[in-house]
Amino acid sequence: MLRQSLTAFFAASLLMAAPLAGVEGKWTPRQVLELDPAWLKELGLQMPPEKLWDPNRGTGLLSAAVNIGGCSAGFVSETGLILTNHHCLFGVLQEHSTAQRDLMTHGFLARSPQEELRGRTTRVTVPRRFTDVTKAVLSAVPAGAADLARWEAIEKKQKELVAECEKKPGARCRVAAFDGGVEYVLIESFELDDVRLVYAPPRAIGEYGGEVDNWMWPRHTGDFAVARAYKDGKPYRPEFWFPISRAGVKPGDFVMVLGYPGRTVRSLTAAEMALQRDGFFALRARIYGEWIRLLEESTKDSRDGSIAVAGTLKSLNNVVKNAQGQMAGLARGRIIERQEQQENEVLAWAAQRPEWKPAIDARRELVELAARRRATALRDFLLQSVASGPVALRHAAQLVRLAAERAKPDMEREAQYMERRLPQLKARLERDQKSFYRPADEALLRSWLRHALSLPAGARIRAVDERFRSGSLDDAVARLYAGTRVTDLAERMKMFGETLDQLRARRDSMLDLALALEPELRAFDRAGREHEGAISRLRPVWRRAVAAHAGKPVAPDANGTLRVSFAHVKGYSPREAVEYLPQTTLAGMIEKHTGEEPFALPKALLEAAAKTEPVKVPLNFLADADTTGGNSGSPTVNGRGELVGLNFDRVWENVANDFGYNPAIARNVNADIRFFLWLLEHVDHAGSLLRELGVQDR
Repeated sequence: MLRQSLTAFFAASLLMAAPLAGVEGKWTPRQVLELDPAWLKELGLQMPPEKLWDPNRGTGLLSAAVNIGGCSAGFVSETGLILTNHHCLFGVLQEHSTAQRDLMTHGFLARSPQEELRGRTTRVTVPRRFTDVTKAVLSAVPAGAADLARWEAIEKKQKELVAECEKKPGARCRVAAFDGGVEYVLIESFELDDVRLVYAPPRAIGEYGGEVDNWMWPRHTGDFAVARAYKDGKPYRPEFWFPISRAGVKPGDFVMVLGYPGRTVRSLTAAEMALQRDGFFALRARIYGEWIRLLEESTKDSRDGSIAVAGTLKSLNNVVKNAQGQMAGLARGRIIERQEQQENEVLAWAAQRPEWKPAIDARRELVELAARRRATALRDFLLQSVASGPVALRHAAQLVRLAAERAKPDMEREAQYMERRLPQLKARLERDQKSFYRPADEALLRSWLRHALSLPAGARIRAVDERFRSGSLDDAVARLYAGTRVTDLAERMKMFGETLDQLRARRDSMLDLALALEPELRAFDRAGREHEGAISRLRPVWRRAVAAHAGKPVAPDANGTLRVSFAHVKGYSPREAVEYLPQTTLAGMIEKHTGEEPFALPKALLEAAAKTEPVKVPLNFLADADTTGGNSGSPTVNGRGELVGLNFDRVWENVANDFGYNPAIARNVNADIRFFLWLLEHVDHAGSLLRELGVQDR
């Protein structure tokens, strides 16, 4: 099993590592318990590993690290306070902002529980239990099943396991696949759907440096925000939370980053990595870069428009810069070339051992699959982006798919349209009204259509060709928006409960486009499932050969599940003759201040800084933790389990870490908890919040 292999790998290769050496790997709670306690102590852990996780009870200090809307976060008080990144709760700020009360710009502090702001779609999931279900999942696949049938059998079994798990009150469950199907784990959590914003600094602090500093070092960003979870109308009382360390960290200190890393791709073949580069990241950079420009141009004279698109613009900027960094990192580190060399070594080794011939065949098929998908990369990207692109089209497509899925028995529906997920879908359809600004949405849809109309023969989107190939595209899009009620919140909520026939009978222009696109979106989804079925058949076979050749199995890719990364506070050298120190201070923040965005600090901060010694106020720090997207907001704790900071970024040279860990440049960026405490005390005068956090006398 993967669990046993990972433990063997650790024992074979990491016990001999020097304490300050970078440690590759994102480890699950149960894997931590299988590591040598002496080695963990040598690294810097100052508590028994069993305090981190008790598998018998299904809990421990690690359960204080929670998932919050695709970000990570941590409980920091017995009264349900949660600390995460400013950008992770930015949507709640946007939801409650108006031109007259711009919380995004000015920040927010609830002086009492009654002032806290509920996030309509914000959810917190708290981990409770992890169960290996590999045997149950794989035994559900009929012998000799075709790839699509294989995927369907695996999904059916996963749904059954989840349904049984969720019979427990309050349970929220999922089955996670590790490295394409080497192992399947049933993860039981419970969900808190009442989450309220307590504190967020002004945007000039929470996003200080903006896109100029994003992914860069040195950083001076106060990427903090506080929320509170409620259960049954009362503050939730977690069994475990992270006490806050007022001592902070210094260079060389041991830290752990706990959270929910989203996705890494180190298990891919070189051909698949090249497809990711050329058919995913390159398209993201080009098309989403164009969308950023369109959003900025269409809202430059509208304050309401700027507020509406702020969250989308923030996300797109981050995605585009990440894509650019991934491509640059792949080239700089020659990662794909090195991956291909390693594969050739495994192939030569396997060729001498008849028992590993299936692995050679599996790798060949994986390469062939990548070649076929390359031919339709742009079309696939456009169809995939329907779910995250222009708001009106996204909503119309969701409503059409929902109506079609609702006609099926619940267990036969797509997972995101099962009854258990509908309250969240409905809440998003309501919440997204705050993100809709018609001129911006029209601009994005025109862009999407232009790219679709540029597709080569054999990769066309029929519904687009039939409606937009001739005539003025600008006029056609204007008619689309003039003839739809999908953008009207009240009407959209009515559509949420309607059948396909009822949606057709509306003769709504945007719904009609979505109905026309639906067969092609269905075909795209079917092809994706068939591909995933092939991956579940091939990837495990190849990965076992890779592990056997190395003599030590490889850590699994991130997949959105709770993980722990071990690290130390450490600087790095980005290039010849340059050395970066691992910590920054308030002094550096003030030094960057120009009075113009993105380096325009609030007057209150500048006045508070004038009354202290800025060089003595720590702000951000580096560590060599193995992190990725989804780790935003991850609690960074010391060896005693005390919170010393929050992960919020990686350095530019480390963006391609998703493809491979390089200890020389693998650095994550953390917001120092001491700056957060300084802000609360000296800028916001939030004494009651400091007392609740246990860092100020009552």
